[in-house]
Amino acid sequence: MSLILWTLAGYLLGAVPFGLVIARALGLGDLRKIGSGNIGATNVLRTGNKPAALATLLLDSGKGAIAVLLARHFAGEEAALLAGAAAFLGHCFPIWLGFKGGKGVATFLGTLIALSWPVGLVACATWALTAAISRISSLSALMAAVLAPLFAFALGRGDVALAAAFMGVLIFIRHHANITRLMQGTEPRIGRK
Repeated sequence: MSLILWTLAGYLLGAVPFGLVIARALGLGDLRKIGSGNIGATNVLRTGNKPAALATLLLDSGKGAIAVLLARHFAGEEAALLAGAAAFLGHCFPIWLGFKGGKGVATFLGTLIALSWPVGLVACATWALTAAISRISSLSALMAAVLAPLFAFALGRGDVALAAAFMGVLIFIRHHANITRLMQGTEPRIGRK
C-alpha cells in the first residue's frame, strides 16, 4: 500500500504545472497559446522572461527530486524510483490540465539527480553541452534521454537505468514533432521566440 501512496503522491506533485502558474502570475499569458504551446521552461523562455524560465526549470526539476527524496526517506529506494517516475508522468500528463502537460525534460533531470547524482550530473552535462553546441533544446533533451540510462547501467544501477529508459522513451514520444523538425532542419534554436 505504501508504494501505491508514494506513486500517487509523486504523480500529484509532478502534475503541478509550474510554468503555467508562473506565466499567469507574471502576466505573461497562457503558455498553451504561446510558442510551442508547451508548459515547460523552454516555452517560458520564449516569452522573453529569463527569470520566469529559470524559476520554471528549477521548480519542474525540483518536483521530481523532491518526490524521490521524500519517498526514499520514508519508504525506501523502490518507493523513490516509483515516486520519481510518477512525478515525471504527472508533469507529462497532469490531471489538472486534461492530461496535456509538458515534455518532462526538467522533471526527468531532477528525478535522476535525486535517484543517482552521478547519472543526473551526466544527463545535465549532456543537455548543457549539446545545447551549447547546437542551441537546440529538443536535441539536447534527446541526447540526455539516450545517454542517461546507458550511464546508469554502466555504473551498475540497473534500477535507475530502467527508470531512465522508461522516462527516456516517453521523452522521445513527447518530442515526435521536434524530431520531425530536426530531420527537416527547421527546429527552432534556444532563445528564438
